Amino acid sequence: MKQTYMEPWSKEYAVKYADPRVRLVASGLLAANGHNMQPWKVRLDKTDPTVFYLYADSSRITNEVDPYARQMMITQGTFLEYVAVAGKKEGWDTEISLFPDGTYDEKNLVRSMDTLPVAKITLLKAQPQDTPLYDATFLPDTNRAVYQSEKLSSAQVSSLKSLSSQNGISIKLYQDGANLKKIGGYAMQSATIEAGVARIMDESNAIFRANEAQKNQYRYGFSVEGQGTSGLMKPILQGLLTVFPSMNTGSAASRNFINNTRTSVDNTPAYAMIVTLDNSRLTQVESGMLYSRLVLTGHTLGLVMQPLSQVLEEYPEMKTPYTEFKQLYASNGGTVQMLFRVGKPTKGTPLSMRRDVMELIVK
Repeated sequence: MKQTYMEPWSKEYAVKYADPRVRLVASGLLAANGHNMQPWKVRLDKTDPTVFYLYADSSRITNEVDPYARQMMITQGTFLEYVAVAGKKEGWDTEISLFPDGTYDEKNLVRSMDTLPVAKITLLKAQPQDTPLYDATFLPDTNRAVYQSEKLSSAQVSSLKSLSSQNGISIKLYQDGANLKKIGGYAMQSATIEAGVARIMDESNAIFRANEAQKNQYRYGFSVEGQGTSGLMKPILQGLLTVFPSMNTGSAASRNFINNTRTSVDNTPAYAMIVTLDNSRLTQVESGMLYSRLVLTGHTLGLVMQPLSQVLEEYPEMKTPYTEFKQLYASNGGTVQMLFRVGKPTKGTPLSMRRDVMELIVK
């Protein structure tokens, strides 16, 4: 079956669109995003061909794991940074104005998302620039496989930490034994908690695509590739899951989730965090932009990354580890916006599904 869900990953995909704004949106579509929900909507300005607006797609909130839509807003930032990188390649400076019409009314969050843009993007003509970051946008944003045991070099650490130039947003990186054990312990504790909460697992299972037909139909969510399955085992497992869907639900799904987290924790040479002084919507978006810079720069340094977000989720059952982790790693009432593992990969990882770019464009 033709894999239409893979078409946006081709460098030839965006060039067929005459409107430069649509071409840049096609690049943004490749960014890392929570649960691969791709929760973006874009409105093209009808009077100015250099302006477009990004909105959070309220219909794609994962309410159970992200009840306050914090991860949703980080995902808006990851998109914007990919747009900015692609703009440089195409000869545009992207002037990004966050929340140009004001911030959300938290008491009417869904309505705010539907009516207030996250960002206004204005394109300013510039000299095209060749940049390795652009090539890196076509690589997988997440690698869940085993990482090499080799620590990051001082040069790699310095390159990553230097990416944060904003006040109130910092990058912390840990690769000493004590912190690896402590952070890994929280990752396992939170994964075990999540695996035991039925409504959380049901939310993930609802967006699992068992076979090629489902992946072509929906083009977002999870698939067997995300669990590290490739080669001949991919069609075999897809066939089994299509005939026996219970293999990936209930206790079986919980066991798989815990086992996969254990593999990640046991094969991680370093953890990194994005820590902020406040937890405003603006800061959440800026954290997402920073995470994309980390992912793309990491690729140029031979590094890959994988978010381990469970301990940062804010539903009731996760309150205890969330509070402890925040107190340990975000002093003075700050917030850990992202926790992720970093290292050199032992193998490549498949690309994930992406929607057609025109599905993001709204009137």
